[in-house]
Amino acid sequence: MDNKPALDLKLVEEFVGVSHGNFERVKELLAQEPALVNATWDWGGGDFETALGAASHMGNKAIANFLLEHGARIDIFAAAMLGKLEIVKAALSLYPDAIDIPGPHGIPLTDHAEAGAEEAKAVLEYLNSL
Repeated sequence: MDNKPALDLKLVEEFVGVSHGNFERVKELLAQEPALVNATWDWGGGDFETALGAASHMGNKAIANFLLEHGARIDIFAAAMLGKLEIVKAALSLYPDAIDIPGPHGIPLTDHAEAGAEEAKAVLEYLNSL
C-alpha cells in the first residue's frame, strides 16, 4: 500500500460541513479532491462525521445519493434516511443492539429515518416496531 499524505484538515472540515446542505460546494470540493468522499471529521468527544453522515441526518437525499455514486461507504444511518428497508433489516437482524448506537452528533437511527420523510416511512415504522 502506498503511503499517501493525509488530506488537508481544513478541506475535510469544510467538506463535511457543506455536506449538510450545500450541494454545489460538495460537487466542487469532490471534483478537487475525490478522496474526500470517505473523509471523517472529528468534532470532538468521539463525535465523528463523514459527508454521507452529514447529508443523512439532514435528510439531504440528493447529496447522499451523489456521495454514494462517487464511492461513499453506505452505513445504516444513510440506509435508514434513504428508505433502504432491506439494508436496515439485514443489519439489525445481525446486530440488534445497533438500533441504539447513536450516529453523528448523537442523532438516533429513528431520527435519520424521520429525516428521510415519505421515502423512509417504512423504515421508520419498522424501527418503531422493534
